[in-house]
Amino acid sequence: MRYSITGKITAIMISIVAGTVLLCWFINNTMLESYYVDHKQGTLLDTFEMVNDESGKGRADRENFLIRLERQCANSNITMMIISSDRTIMYSNVGDDERLLLQFLKLVFYQENDDTQVLKNTSQYVVEKTKDSRLESDYLVLWGNLQNGNMILMRTAVESIKESVGIANRFLAYVGVTAVIMCALIIYAVTRRITNPILQLADISRRMTNLDFDAKFQSKGRNEVDLLGEHMNQMSETLEKTISELKSANNELKIDIERKTEIDKMRKEFISNVSHELKTPIALVQGYAEGLKECINDDDASREFYCEVIMDEADKMNKLVKNLLTLNQLESGIEQVVFERFDLMEVIWGVVNATAILREQNDISLEVFGQSPEYVWADEFKTEQVVMNYISNAIHYASGEKKIMVSVIPGADTVRVEVFNTGNPIPEEELAHIWEKFYKVDKARTREYGGNGIGLSIVKAIMDSFHRECGVSNEENGVKFWFELDSKSQ
Repeated sequence: MRYSITGKITAIMISIVAGTVLLCWFINNTMLESYYVDHKQGTLLDTFEMVNDESGKGRADRENFLIRLERQCANSNITMMIISSDRTIMYSNVGDDERLLLQFLKLVFYQENDDTQVLKNTSQYVVEKTKDSRLESDYLVLWGNLQNGNMILMRTAVESIKESVGIANRFLAYVGVTAVIMCALIIYAVTRRITNPILQLADISRRMTNLDFDAKFQSKGRNEVDLLGEHMNQMSETLEKTISELKSANNELKIDIERKTEIDKMRKEFISNVSHELKTPIALVQGYAEGLKECINDDDASREFYCEVIMDEADKMNKLVKNLLTLNQLESGIEQVVFERFDLMEVIWGVVNATAILREQNDISLEVFGQSPEYVWADEFKTEQVVMNYISNAIHYASGEKKIMVSVIPGADTVRVEVFNTGNPIPEEELAHIWEKFYKVDKARTREYGGNGIGLSIVKAIMDSFHRECGVSNEENGVKFWFELDSKSQ
């Protein structure tokens, strides 16, 4: 990742370590030598003060002082020589006294050397930085007078510091490169342990934006990231629950809207259908009533015809209103269903006898198949309405051989009643609609016998109140309607 925290922290830490190493290298190169020279100068001055103090007290030749002086010179790499006023060497810690004495005297009395730099000059001593032309080495030299009148000459080499600085810088470079590499590896490993949980949280949040709430943060401790992960898990569960509730509420709202739309559509269709069904009989009643009032035909036969038309149309409107009231009571659940045990065959034969005259007028034969008695549990009056609607519908639509067959078929827990009539089949695309209010397959045929398209809707509403099934199917040479009733009490 281009902007990952791991990369940034690693780069920052490497920069800090590398910068520290470079700063140390720069300080070594620019300041270490000066610091070393100052330190050496301080050592020379301390040694001078020690010798000057002891010589002033007359203890310069004591053994314990000489031992201390030798230790100081050895530890600080100082070459020392004390000379009396007659150039007699009073003390020296070098083997070649004469050669060193000549070098000192040359340095003291011939200071025109361009390689000599005076660092400190007092009434008692002079500190110089000079170069030995023969050895090509730099030295710090202190020469001056002691309290007892003797001259003191001290020298310490400073040439080794340059080599030490070079060695120190090379060592620092090796250590710095190693430190940078180790720092990079350690910081990368540490930051990965920190950023891996963060990346896991980022993946969980990404999946949450896509409504995937299955991913959960696996906590391994109690630090800040783990607490954040636990809170994200809780948020995920809360969001999942809330979205589930919102979806359920949204689904219910959609169902309610669809139901409301359907109800509005049914209401409009109902008003349109009722208006259409009542418009014709009302117009006829009004027309013939006005004819009677205006005495268009004065003969008794015409008046009787007018009255019969008015009575027929009024009877049709009365039946339509009664059917609508019945259907409304069934669909709204206002009308109470009374379950009782009765003989279904007796009800069927009652309907068959009641429709005998209508069948004779239409030259239709009817056969009943079933054994009596056949007891069922249902509302007897409403069952009779279902049978009456089926048989009346079969009489009006029977054609061809004009046969009707009523079959009562007992089953394990139910009894099935089938009413078949010969005639034209119902178009397959209209089979699902025949149970709807005011739906008419053959509008001209329905209008011919005075139907209004509510009978099968009443049948469906009655069977729904029984919690039983009804249906229709096209057969080879006709149409078969059926319904089922419980044969047991439970």
